[in-house]
Amino acid sequence: MASEDGFSDMAPSFLLLGLISDTHGLMRPEALDALRGSDLIVHAGDIGDAAILNSLASIAPVRAIRGNNDKGDWAADLPLTEVVELGAHSIYILHNLADLDLDPAAAGFASVVSGHSHKPAIEERDGVLFVNPGSAGPRRFKLPVTVAKMRLGSSNPAASIVTLRLPPPRRKRC
Repeated sequence: MASEDGFSDMAPSFLLLGLISDTHGLMRPEALDALRGSDLIVHAGDIGDAAILNSLASIAPVRAIRGNNDKGDWAADLPLTEVVELGAHSIYILHNLADLDLDPAAAGFASVVSGHSHKPAIEERDGVLFVNPGSAGPRRFKLPVTVAKMRLGSSNPAASIVTLRLPPPRRKRC
């Protein structure tokens, strides 16, 4: 049976990570709602503005990395990569998966979180869970607007993509 967070019921002892990327300066209330209840929020870059991190921090602690579009003084101290260790799980975070310069399985990572492509994806490779939460910012092309959730417990991490329900676009009046 699926629970409200999109996962089947699991052992009661777990941590819930909210994953978000490519906000490009737009903090959608629907994204904040989807991430509520997270024990930690990870932003995988292209944040766009420090106010985004402040909004996320109002609902949970935040770890963030700098994306290729994060420029200016506010972004200068953001790392290009980050390692988050939660219990027995090590998670490697970077913006563009094409820049991955290590073997995550050999390095002992349970998961790799990235952004950049705006395409939500969950894939397991060599025992490592790769998650791209997609883009929660301005819609690009015909891609969905999404975030992701990762559940960490005593076994391997599990993730799900959450497609945000957005109001219909307003028609422009001439």
